[in-house]
Amino acid sequence: MKIQVLFFGATADIAGQRRIELELPAASKAADIFEKLVSDHPPLAKHRLHFSVNQQYAAGDEILRDGDELAIFTAVSGG
Repeated sequence: MKIQVLFFGATADIAGQRRIELELPAASKAADIFEKLVSDHPPLAKHRLHFSVNQQYAAGDEILRDGDELAIFTAVSGG
């Protein structure tokens, strides 16, 4: 199966791109992909990261399906 991974803000700078496509085994969990992304881009580990699957915040136990969109971004603050 294939999923789209979107990087926003500082994560895009670290990854050097805004979007990638990953080929995954069926029934992959979001947490597995989180770990792979941090492994592939170690500077991500220095940030407090947030993830979403199909535009909903993700905890990591979500089972991904073909065509899903996983977004990775840093915490934002404002006033």
